[in-house]
Amino acid sequence: MKILVINAGSSSLKYQLFDMESKTVLAKGICEKIGLSGVITHKRPGKDTYKEDYPMPTHNEAIALVLKLLTDPELGVIESVDEIAAVGHRFVHGGKLSKSCILTDEEIKYIESIVPLNPLHGPPSLKGVAGCMALMPTTPQVGVFDTSFFSTIEEKAYVYPLPYEWYEEYGIRKYGFHGTSHRYVSAEAAKYLGLDLNKIKMISCHLGSGSSITAIENGKAVDTSFGFTPQDGVPMGTRCGSIDPSIIPYMMEKTGMTPDEMNNVLIKKSGLIGVSGVSSDAREIWDAADNGNKRAKLAMDILIHGAKKIVGSYIAEMNGVDVIVFTAGLGENDRLVREGICADMEYLGVKFDKELNMTTPRGEKVVLSTPDSKVKVVMFPTDEEYMIASDTYDLVK
Repeated sequence: MKILVINAGSSSLKYQLFDMESKTVLAKGICEKIGLSGVITHKRPGKDTYKEDYPMPTHNEAIALVLKLLTDPELGVIESVDEIAAVGHRFVHGGKLSKSCILTDEEIKYIESIVPLNPLHGPPSLKGVAGCMALMPTTPQVGVFDTSFFSTIEEKAYVYPLPYEWYEEYGIRKYGFHGTSHRYVSAEAAKYLGLDLNKIKMISCHLGSGSSITAIENGKAVDTSFGFTPQDGVPMGTRCGSIDPSIIPYMMEKTGMTPDEMNNVLIKKSGLIGVSGVSSDAREIWDAADNGNKRAKLAMDILIHGAKKIVGSYIAEMNGVDVIVFTAGLGENDRLVREGICADMEYLGVKFDKELNMTTPRGEKVVLSTPDSKVKVVMFPTDEEYMIASDTYDLVK
């Protein structure tokens, strides 16, 4: 069975076509500059990459181009669109939808109703679904929601200490994001270690330009660092993470910023780039720090310190931990970030192999704790697209 996975952004659309019997990727690519000039990059294993400028006024044209390339006699990997059994769509926010589902008019109407909770990611995802439905009217469309993994979190962890009516009337609560990634790496890392996911305590660290940390007990999420939005928790590339909320009205009064201007600062001008003044890319910041830039070093210290505090709090919350997983861009590639977070945690059962950490290849599956460490520390690449394909397959097979 072949499953197409679509991840639509505001001006981009990523896709992967999976053969679920062989668990292989037949083709993948990305449409960029949708609504502008348009360009597509199309990749097939063992073949040359195809890249071409192509007008894509809307997501519909982007999806039509993807289907055209997938079935092209020279560039394609299937003979007909009819070979695609279903399409899986990534949704950042599912609201009350607690598991992946086939999208009917009812689900789509509900997702449209919660766009105010997710104005950045919700509309493009819906455009991706609409485009696929228009071009593939008889093919099942499946929604996979990042927030659904956190439906197991208890009220004490997701209700904010604010007027309770805000939760009841406006849906102000912790939702959590990156759930598809945390669900994938927790299950696969447990298998890799030969452990039963339903009998262990795990902390999953998805660290990248956007970062979140999740506590998982017996296979279920019990807490996560992202909150009402993906701006909470760990300091990130351009996002501030957790701060004293009183800073916001204080600085608005001092500077005269509007709510939109303040929001722009918190989302796009804070975090690593805000402190370092160099970049939002950790590689460039480390280079600057190595050349004596104190603010660059401070930015990375703040990130590591913030992540370490969250990891420690989750160990206390779960009364222990068996496995700590690092994944995503920083988690899989930044050796200094992994070492910094795991340093000085021997009292909590973490013995980290610093030498192995510094020499291990990037993006590999590898245990980074010492053999006598009570807590296993593992680096494990994430694969959100395969998780989406797997959910889609399970719903339509």
